[in-house]
Amino acid sequence: MRITMPTAVIEGTQLTVMPFRADAVIGTMSVPTLVQLVPSPRREEDTRTLKAASGAVRRHAELRSLVQRALKSTQKGKNVGSYAEYIADGVQGELGAGWSTPPITFWHEGPLAALSDELLPGTGLRTLTITPGTSVVAIDGETQTTAWHELYDDPERFGLSYAELAQVRVPFELYVDLSVADARQIFYDRNVQGVVVAKNLAMSMDQRDFATRLAHRVADAVKVDIDDKLVPFTKLVNASKRQVGKTDPEVITLSALRALVITTIYGRNGLSRSAETVHEDELPAGTSPEQVEQNVVPLLARLISDRSADFVSRSAITAPAVLAGLGIAVHHTMPWDASVNALSSDELRRLLTGIRWEREARYWDGVAAKASASGRLNFSGGVKDSGGRVADAILGSGTEAGRKIRGQ
Repeated sequence: MRITMPTAVIEGTQLTVMPFRADAVIGTMSVPTLVQLVPSPRREEDTRTLKAASGAVRRHAELRSLVQRALKSTQKGKNVGSYAEYIADGVQGELGAGWSTPPITFWHEGPLAALSDELLPGTGLRTLTITPGTSVVAIDGETQTTAWHELYDDPERFGLSYAELAQVRVPFELYVDLSVADARQIFYDRNVQGVVVAKNLAMSMDQRDFATRLAHRVADAVKVDIDDKLVPFTKLVNASKRQVGKTDPEVITLSALRALVITTIYGRNGLSRSAETVHEDELPAGTSPEQVEQNVVPLLARLISDRSADFVSRSAITAPAVLAGLGIAVHHTMPWDASVNALSSDELRRLLTGIRWEREARYWDGVAAKASASGRLNFSGGVKDSGGRVADAILGSGTEAGRKIRGQ
């Protein structure tokens, strides 16, 4: 009598997915599945840990090195901890609905062990099976992958539990049976073809940033006269661009208005903070968020209202560096200004009286802009480059630069 062998059963990790092209699918997986399926990139770069690892992990590390950049001693690696904290805050509900992690892009080295027919006709949903030991590499989203490993290695450190992490679904896309060359190309396309968002613009989108919130409140508090109609100043603030175009209906960017807010709060120290998140616990010593808002918002709203014609005409006052310098001057009227240059509101008003805001070289060349051979002004100098010079000219009415911007 011969004992017959059982019918072959395909074992491995099963995922419910939807194909979006012949060699790629999308879906979600649990955090435990993620950390089991894809080894920790950080551990794969640890020589001693890798030496004691299984052959499958060592082979995975070799394959990863062909299509990924290093974590160790790079900014990418330094970002892992803060990314893990961000995810933990989101999972715990501390960020409300305003948080997100992009789908991770994985590469499955060889063919799948199995792919089912549609689970429900017409839906496209299928079940795929990945056999144990198969190399699955994150070719985009590796920092996030490493962050999930950090969270799962020690959830208590981030205020989480294994039970909470087990309930999380991580979105992904999976490319199947591609060559190393194709996987490298996807890595390149994802990291190079996309346009990197300027940091100042990105900061102006951050609604958890105190300065961004104040900039919105300043804009909300002002109405300007355009063709005998009162128009909310928010309609003149562009929140999606780094620079306002000639044909745009807006006259100022939100990042420029944010620079005005930051230098009003911090003075000259604000010039270096224009591309940094402003946290409420980092406000000037002895102040509270409520006090800062109560002082900054009405004063800046009144300043913009008083000079609404200069804003509407797109004069030099709308340039980011000019606004930053103006904010430094305004800072000296704040009750928390500890310098010897403290000003009253009336003194500030007198300093601003007579300034020629027209975009002309005779006023602003060498202060906030550079003039070409034809005399055309270029205000492309950033907040850090020119904001200090503008402040010196505004505050020093008797200096050469001060007289220049006043047409004297």
